[in-house]
Amino acid sequence: MTLSDQRLRKRDAFLDRAVREMWKYDERVRDLAVNVRFDRGVAHLTGEVGAGAELDTARSLIGRLDGVLGVWDRVRVGGREPVVLDLGCGGQKQYPGNVGVDLCPTAEVSVLADVSGALPFAGDSADRVFLVHILEHLIDFLPLVDEVHRVLRPDGVAFILSPWWQYVNAVADPTHVRLLDVQTIKGICRRPGAPRTWTPLHAACDGASIFAELRPDKNGEQPPDDSELARFFD
Repeated sequence: MTLSDQRLRKRDAFLDRAVREMWKYDERVRDLAVNVRFDRGVAHLTGEVGAGAELDTARSLIGRLDGVLGVWDRVRVGGREPVVLDLGCGGQKQYPGNVGVDLCPTAEVSVLADVSGALPFAGDSADRVFLVHILEHLIDFLPLVDEVHRVLRPDGVAFILSPWWQYVNAVADPTHVRLLDVQTIKGICRRPGAPRTWTPLHAACDGASIFAELRPDKNGEQPPDDSELARFFD
């Protein structure tokens, strides 16, 4: 069952208060210059931290709050602006400073590319990659997932948002050729024999959409075990 707009607004207000309390009393984030804004259950983090570990801590603590569907961020780390790719952005990027990537030119697109093929970016070059309403449009999205893994830095994050397979919008749009569930995210993280695996930082469903944040396993890292996957998946 999807939530009404009124309930979503009330839940965002509750989450906003919860994060303010966290920033006031939790010494792990008390001094962080990170701004948090909630929009329909998704936490949007902006600002600056001195080290990536500080951002990881803030993301983890916020992601544990009941009702949080996703934790998206565009945060400067050590004074450096993040490199954030917005794949298949069309006419709307998730943050103004993102690098918009699409096959069709719009005012928001700065790199023309077919995201179903090889991405025109070097390996380990991006801090964040947004895949917002793109996977459901690709008959085979696994090559794109592997390309995102390649271009992300080891501490990078991929943000996924797609319609849930049981929600009417998933099948009402005739350009949707794939249906997704939270379990699909598990399959992405742990594909048998896949050269590239992922660690889920967060995964959720609100009855209409699937949300996920994934970190690439690189440099010989072991893929997540069953107990870690059980945080989000059956």
